[in-house]
Amino acid sequence: MNKKKLMKNNYEKLINQISNARKKNNINWMNLLKLAMKFAPIEAKKILKDINKQDHKISKLVSRISKN
Repeated sequence: MNKKKLMKNNYEKLINQISNARKKNNINWMNLLKLAMKFAPIEAKKILKDINKQDHKISKLVSRISKN
């Protein structure tokens, strides 16, 4: 197997591992969100608002990178 094909296979394996880990983490994140909204909805909403602000900043930065 040539080096380029071997690197492609390694990247695909890593991407699959990342994808699987993100799936599991998203389930954990959603479970935590449900718990927070059940027992401390006011506080949870404040935290979600802060998370959303940071996500928006990240999106803007990604947009800047992808334009160049």
